[in-house]
Amino acid sequence: MVLEADERQRLKQKAKEIRRVIVEVTYTCGGTHIGGALSQTDVMVALYYKYLKLDPQNPEWEDRDRFLLSKGHGGVGHAAVLADVGFFPRAELDDFNKTGSPFGMHLDRLKVKGVDASTGSLGHGLGIANGMAYGARFLGKSWRTYVLLGDGELNGGPTWEAAMAAGHFKLANLTAIVDRNHLCIDGATEDIMALEPLPGKWESFGWNTIEIDGHDFDQICDAIEAAQQETARPTVIIASTIKGKGVDFMENQASWHYGGLDEAMQEQALAALEKE
Repeated sequence: MVLEADERQRLKQKAKEIRRVIVEVTYTCGGTHIGGALSQTDVMVALYYKYLKLDPQNPEWEDRDRFLLSKGHGGVGHAAVLADVGFFPRAELDDFNKTGSPFGMHLDRLKVKGVDASTGSLGHGLGIANGMAYGARFLGKSWRTYVLLGDGELNGGPTWEAAMAAGHFKLANLTAIVDRNHLCIDGATEDIMALEPLPGKWESFGWNTIEIDGHDFDQICDAIEAAQQETARPTVIIASTIKGKGVDFMENQASWHYGGLDEAMQEQALAALEKE
């Protein structure tokens, strides 16, 4: 599909707003995993503002779509989206990761409305998503499961065991999205543990594999809709992204996997986002 100009602009504007919140919360709480939270934003905006079937007034609605942020350290970005769509007030994020706050660096499903799984022990999100997708089939339900993976966590064996299982069980109601920003906490993924040829690996496990620009809303939406039309196998969307997207001094810098901002840096970051 080709997005209408007004919808494309709506999604772009919403992504800018979410990135602004990520920067603000990073400043007020002293530090977050900001680089990956910024790189995942466009994919999450497309999902939450166009595709996911959810009811913020009824977070446990049985027929909702499921979303798992397997790269749980990006929780500040997830929390910003959940607040904006109405699961809880934005003001609650002012205490993000502070003593007594329900919002830890990795979001807890027992404390934060709208979170379907507590994640952050990297490599386990896809396995949990498999269970949810298989459960929908078993129960005869039409809801879909989406899971967002970091490329760094693809170093872990459990991810590939889960990928093999999803292919074996032909979980066509499952969509995995890889935030392929090429950087993890220790540096470039290809230096630490080479992932390429990444599409071929997923294909060999029986997945429908789509490669996109993870900051292009037309490509993101095309890929999600292609996954929704797939009836024989699970789909993985490998989204090429930029770590620290939107904040010029953070972009493509592994050092911004985690970091804090002083007042001047916050102002600089917010100014950079206004230029996007």
